Amino acid sequence: MSRITATLCAIFWTLAASFAGAPGAQAQTLSGLARVDAATSGFSEGWRGEVTLSLGLSQGVPWRVFQLETPRRLVLDFREVDWRGLEPEALGSAEGIGAVRFGQFRPGWSRMVIELEAVLGVETAALTVDEVSGGAQVQVTLVPVSQDRYGALAGAPRDPRWDLPEPARVATTTEPTRPDWAPIVVVIDPGHGGIDPGAERDDVNEKTLMLRFGRELRDTLRRTGAFEVVLTRDEDVFVSLERRVSIAHDVGADIFISLHADALSEGHATGATVYTLSDEASDRASEILAERHDRADILAGVDLSQADDEVADVLLDLARLETQPRTELFADMLVARIAEATGSLNKKPLRHAGFSVLKAADVPSVLLEVGFLSSAQDLERLTDPNWRALMAGAVRDALLAWVEEDEAMRALLRQ
Repeated sequence: MSRITATLCAIFWTLAASFAGAPGAQAQTLSGLARVDAATSGFSEGWRGEVTLSLGLSQGVPWRVFQLETPRRLVLDFREVDWRGLEPEALGSAEGIGAVRFGQFRPGWSRMVIELEAVLGVETAALTVDEVSGGAQVQVTLVPVSQDRYGALAGAPRDPRWDLPEPARVATTTEPTRPDWAPIVVVIDPGHGGIDPGAERDDVNEKTLMLRFGRELRDTLRRTGAFEVVLTRDEDVFVSLERRVSIAHDVGADIFISLHADALSEGHATGATVYTLSDEASDRASEILAERHDRADILAGVDLSQADDEVADVLLDLARLETQPRTELFADMLVARIAEATGSLNKKPLRHAGFSVLKAADVPSVLLEVGFLSSAQDLERLTDPNWRALMAGAVRDALLAWVEEDEAMRALLRQ
């Protein structure tokens, strides 16, 4: 296995050097959007048990490849690839290869994630460019390796929270208190995005529906003049759970609302549900949804293995002693306003679970399941702009009522 090189633990930035030696190579640059060619893309198998992934591209682009554990995955990043015209099924199948997903990962970057059902390590990886057509071919060959070898070489090429902002400098002086007349800062978090489509039904997916509703809700809130609204994503890009929470801190959010429209394979769930944070889920369905949301980060190639810190968790729990009652107040008001405006509530409209996206200790945070794509009735509502307007109005009214009540309660605490 001597050819299993540093490609596994080093970053492959395959730039113009990838095709050095070709006539005129120094004059070529890798930039712009490459289109994937489904006809020249797919998996193939060799007699030694090796598996080769080939990807045909319209041009060369900077890229990198690495592998992760728990679960085992091969990750390829590109700057950037237009995946339209390629479906995962079109790549075919190979021994040891599981599910394949790809999409935009963040602005300017595309990602492909391949689940590995067998212990396979990168043997070779290369990008070659045709000197005549300018088209490029990516080839990554995987071979069977021992689990120890895989574990020793696997790992994210740098901090897995790479989409977080640079740490802020701590101010040496106390910042002025925001005046009472300043607008309330609301962070709206349209769930999923990019490589992670969320729930899907027919030709509808959760990421697109929630981005549309998030934009509509933003406009509804802005029209009141009482809110400053920030979206965690305003396009079809992947945003990690940690980054979503970081955005709320970055903009000094007064409240955080995450929007989802999941699908449940078991039972029949319908109607809106409001979730608040709890270490113990209020029911099994809530626990499953929370696990699925966290797993979306893992399967998109974000390594969360070093994310836990017991001491930090204790300090965060202390901070939540003040935040949690304010969160529960808003959740109650949100359920009441949705009932008044739409009547489209789940039979258990207020639930609790350990959603990572709700763990901003100093920001009241709720997760709103606007409906369930697994319900035909909810799907009809979610795709109806008039119904979405009623739902946006319900969220607006709940926020206005919450702001008034929250200010009154905080004034009492200051006395």
